[in-house]
Amino acid sequence: MTEYHSYAPTEGHRLSHDPLNAIIAPRPIGWISTVSDAGVRNLAPYSFFNLFNYSPPIIGFASIGWKDTVANAKSTGEFVWNLATDALGEKMNATSAAIPADADEFDHAGLTALDSDVVRPPRVAQSPVYFECLVTEVFQLRSAAGESVDTWMVLGEVVKVHISPELLGDDLTYDTARAQALLRAGGRGDYFLPSDDHRRYMERPKPATR
Repeated sequence: MTEYHSYAPTEGHRLSHDPLNAIIAPRPIGWISTVSDAGVRNLAPYSFFNLFNYSPPIIGFASIGWKDTVANAKSTGEFVWNLATDALGEKMNATSAAIPADADEFDHAGLTALDSDVVRPPRVAQSPVYFECLVTEVFQLRSAAGESVDTWMVLGEVVKVHISPELLGDDLTYDTARAQALLRAGGRGDYFLPSDDHRRYMERPKPATR
């Protein structure tokens, strides 16, 4: 019988790095742009991010700690998700730096801001895909014991999608591998890239007929 490395998270994992974010991986990056009530632009990456619904399309990210992104999204009700690609990795990483709330991460990382069509927060002009979003919920996570956790979940409905035509094939299918989205894993700073070499295709099982 296999002897698993087992542990209770409350008692520590006894490993060099917490394995949770390496096991639930790779994850897309929530590269989120917002603006404050005063009009200050903010841009930050979140590795706890994903799509949660098709219709209406709802995406969400979790912030460990109440940060400027959460405060802006809560106050204005808007945010933009920008696709972080391999080519933009260093600039994306630069926007994770802790800088004053009145500083502009677009300027800090040398990125160009592009006006959005529906919402106030700008898009990252260098990114090939953007989702303009309206906030639907902002709430604090809780433990099984009902205790508040210092992590905040932000959900938003996608109201406008922008895709570079370079990522659409001849059959107008979005090419995930070509986009080279940077995907977060665990460790000190591990990332992965999608690859056609590792593509697998599986159709859903058809309903049984009587």
